[in-house]
Amino acid sequence: MPTQPSAATSPAPSTRPTTPLPVRRLGATGPGVSALGLGCMGMSALYGEADRAESLATVHAALDAGITLLDTGDFYGMGHNELLIAEALRTAPSAARERALVSVKFGALRAPDGAWLGYDGRPAAVKNFLAHSLQRLGTGHIDIYRLSRVDPQVPIEETVGAIAEAVQAGYVRHIGLSEAGPETIRRAAAVAPVADVQIEYSLISRGIEDEILPVCRELGIAVTAYGVLSRGLISGHWSAGRRLSPDDFRALSPRFGGEHLTRNLALVESLRAVAADLGLTVAQTAIAWVLAQGEDIVPLIGARRRDRLTEALGALGARLGPDGLAAVEQAVPAGAASGERYPAAQMAHLDSERRRPRPGTP
Repeated sequence: MPTQPSAATSPAPSTRPTTPLPVRRLGATGPGVSALGLGCMGMSALYGEADRAESLATVHAALDAGITLLDTGDFYGMGHNELLIAEALRTAPSAARERALVSVKFGALRAPDGAWLGYDGRPAAVKNFLAHSLQRLGTGHIDIYRLSRVDPQVPIEETVGAIAEAVQAGYVRHIGLSEAGPETIRRAAAVAPVADVQIEYSLISRGIEDEILPVCRELGIAVTAYGVLSRGLISGHWSAGRRLSPDDFRALSPRFGGEHLTRNLALVESLRAVAADLGLTVAQTAIAWVLAQGEDIVPLIGARRRDRLTEALGALGARLGPDGLAAVEQAVPAGAASGERYPAAQMAHLDSERRRPRPGTP
């Protein structure tokens, strides 16, 4: 997503050539993007304090490495993350800036104290959120725009229709969805082309495989997978005694507490043994597994530091093969995770997690 450079802040162009990364297309109608994207949320919110200088350096390193997809939300730090991305792009070499695509989630309502107040998918709200994001990002358009959670009070047709109007007006390039269930995906795609569904997908969060992923593939819609390391839980770097700050979302996440954490870290140790045999780190193995699930899946890496980014990029060279994939899935079987992926109050907002009766059941 091009932004206007600033002569006062732009550094000299990098003399190191950008490493070509594999390209995957976001659905039948979406753009081509790097096979890994950078999820920027943790640089501004929900994971405790972040180092601003290191965050900017990490975005620059990602662009320099060939990553083209940057993912954010207008409610990450109440606009902080969009401003951070705008600064990173403004101070990046022009070639990297021109290649960058920004995906923005909108709709979450926040109070001054950070409390969550719900979601707003009304057409008027779409236009309002969009106007503020365009201003913060310092651009004339957003590459991929999506409602962060389905608003149960507003038909998805109305929300997607409003984004489609923004596409026609040139303010948005492509339409995305987030944490949408199969019926919602079908209804949205009937209104306008949908490039991708952003949703959690990892070795320990495989729920999309039952219905959501098949529907996406039927309709030619890609998946941008967040949480591929389950917020660090299956990165190989988490420890049982790690202390979390009060503003770290994971302190309230079921999978990070008590007996759930003990069981989940036991899965990580099983995965560590497989990773060692493959010559990979635990994180690289978990990312490589997601990459191997299909060319229509683009993992988002939530790296806040350059060393974590470098480690993640190493997964692109991994070729697990049938035996490696089987070993990984034996170490971490489907459904083996302990605890829900969000607290109960947040699970209630996930259209993707609505319990649907199986065929033949009442």
